[in-house]
Amino acid sequence: MMSSVERSFAGNVSRETMERYNLLESLVKKWNPAINLVSKESVAHLYDRHIQDSAQLFYLANCTSGLWCDLGSGGGFPGLVIAILMKGEGVAANLTLVESDARKCAFLREAARQLDLDVAVSNHRIEELPPSHADYLSARALSSLTNLCAFADRHLAANGTAFFPKGERFAAEVEEAKRLWTFDLRVHPSITHPAAAILELKNIRHV
Repeated sequence: MMSSVERSFAGNVSRETMERYNLLESLVKKWNPAINLVSKESVAHLYDRHIQDSAQLFYLANCTSGLWCDLGSGGGFPGLVIAILMKGEGVAANLTLVESDARKCAFLREAARQLDLDVAVSNHRIEELPPSHADYLSARALSSLTNLCAFADRHLAANGTAFFPKGERFAAEVEEAKRLWTFDLRVHPSITHPAAAILELKNIRHV
């Protein structure tokens, strides 16, 4: 019997990518009781709530090279999902997963090993990490857009692009962030929730 991931990706990705998604799903379920990678309510819906939501960032970015930095990687969403897609698509880019919780870093490293993914895991607080000069930056369910702009100001390259998934309040978060920051913005409708969006930001500057 096909898993939810296999049914959803059937015909869209390679068998190897499908297998990695299934393994990631298993690893999250195995580790979650000990270190709370995702909410208990969403464990049964990992594909819809986390994997698919993360995958859309990779496709929006159209990344072919450079450095991608994922902030607050936690349970690997979106970082490990992006890494799986990079490997499946043959993308020659460097990916760094930044996480301040040492236990979650242990999960990320073990998951990357079992998934055969070439990623760097950085156990640092975002504001204490040396500037990354990333070409692509992502953060999911991490902080307000105002705070994310500050992180991007520190870690995004001058011509880089940030991708931040946001929920139903995304428009209000944009207005709040504009009190302190200026940026070029594109809003992409989320494929996982009709009221959510992926915010694509460039040229982020403090007012």
